[in-house]
Amino acid sequence: MALYAIGDTHLSIGKDKPMDIFGPAWDNHTEKLRAGFSKLHSDDTCVICGDISWGMGLEDTLEDFLFIDSLPGRKIILKGNHDYWWSTAAKAEKFFAAHGITTIEILNNNCFFYGETALCGTRGWFYEEETGQEHDKKIMLREIGRLRTSLEAAGEREKMAFLHYPPLFLKYRCEEILALLREHEVKMCCYGHIHGKGCRMSFNGMKDGCEFRLVSADFVNFEPVLLLP
Repeated sequence: MALYAIGDTHLSIGKDKPMDIFGPAWDNHTEKLRAGFSKLHSDDTCVICGDISWGMGLEDTLEDFLFIDSLPGRKIILKGNHDYWWSTAAKAEKFFAAHGITTIEILNNNCFFYGETALCGTRGWFYEEETGQEHDKKIMLREIGRLRTSLEAAGEREKMAFLHYPPLFLKYRCEEILALLREHEVKMCCYGHIHGKGCRMSFNGMKDGCEFRLVSADFVNFEPVLLLP
């Protein structure tokens, strides 16, 4: 049994969405993901940190989720900024059940457990007070609330956090999310969203007792990253 993470699978199996906007590393990336997941076993868990599918509605995502379901292990997914198909967790769970998708669970206003460790998280958002719009501020406040709900659901267990947006990037700091991570003594925070040349500027390391790790698929060569044995 092992815990892994990866972000930004950006699947479009039924729609053939070009991925050249992210660079040549994304050529044939579905098969790269299949090869990367091949090291997982049926009792392993992998958290996928958002941007799962390019589908605009749930029906558009079917081939993508069937592909994820076919990969080894339990998959826990959270929302990314390109997951336009996402409406509610209940609708997605009903969709999965209707199509026999059994290995995917949704991290949204809740938490899951891997042994004694709680897996918490939410999408997050980029918002800067000086340049941000009121709309972005409202989204950020909702995301902070969802992360708080997830962390509180974990009780006194040791916690790991999974986000789509990084709370630290270059000079950007989401102080509210960082404060929540400190308050709940989160030991590790994995995030995605950053691609290509931006990966070189991502923050990977320790900050206030928490290890931050970028797990975007192209950054980790489309292979889930081992977090816990």
